[in-house]
Amino acid sequence: MGLPDEYVELAKKLNNWGRWGPDDQRGTLNFITPEAVVRAAQLVKVGKAISLALPMSDRGPQTGALKGRINPIKTMVAINEPLSQDPDGAAMSDDLLIVSPQGSTHWDALAHVSRDGLLYNGFSASQITTDGAHKLGIHKTGPIVGRGILLDVARAAGVDRLTGGHALTGQDLDAAATWGGIKPAPGDIVLVRTGHIQLLHQGDRDGYLFTSPGLSMKTAEWFYDHQVAAVATDTIALEVYPCERDDLMFPVHMLHLVEMGLTQGQNFDLEELGRDCADDRVYEFFFEGTPEPIVRGLGSFVNPIAVK
Repeated sequence: MGLPDEYVELAKKLNNWGRWGPDDQRGTLNFITPEAVVRAAQLVKVGKAISLALPMSDRGPQTGALKGRINPIKTMVAINEPLSQDPDGAAMSDDLLIVSPQGSTHWDALAHVSRDGLLYNGFSASQITTDGAHKLGIHKTGPIVGRGILLDVARAAGVDRLTGGHALTGQDLDAAATWGGIKPAPGDIVLVRTGHIQLLHQGDRDGYLFTSPGLSMKTAEWFYDHQVAAVATDTIALEVYPCERDDLMFPVHMLHLVEMGLTQGQNFDLEELGRDCADDRVYEFFFEGTPEPIVRGLGSFVNPIAVK
């Protein structure tokens, strides 16, 4: 059937294949230069650190609707087990965790999505096998450290939470940047707060999952033009859901991961950070959110930290 003309034209405009060489597996993370990291470190003024991760527990966002994704399962493998014959000696407790790398707060690997049998930078989708991603796996991502900025599109629109199905545009992102008094710069890690994760906090997992505000295809050019290194949102899909076109599923995933090589994250809990930024009116910070180097992984859980 082929991809719609709207997508094809936009994909050609935003394509980064070969921009950092034919073997590149990091995509837009290449925008984070050593100089950018040094500048970001200078944003630490008061030493306040805010975690952006959901707790990893059986109360996570997964409901069984997404194939293979589960909330963490934790079991004990040792409870006060003696390490010697001495009853007064050391004893060990240990546990086992079974987890979906993309089941909670996480980054997607660039290998997570393909189109027309191709991955980012023209790698064949056949690089994905039963062993995982032989190209573009999450272990190729490397450190994600630099300047973070919060675009609180909800507060900028005068609400605490955007309604499900709200499709964000580049104009919405500009308005949030202006409202927060910040200017995006090359290499930024952009966090987009919609307030949607409040539903998950309230126990409405179905409401959180099935109808969501999010990025539309009309935001892709904004990220390209501003040379954004990575983007994450406080939703499970990142992009608006249901998708903006009936004939094209998850177009933003394809534009980001396949065409641009733009690392994207989901289920970032931006509520505490949003309140803090609203209080001190500082919407930029030092960001650290390096994924676990899961070899050939298609994504990784992460505990992102914003430091002011």
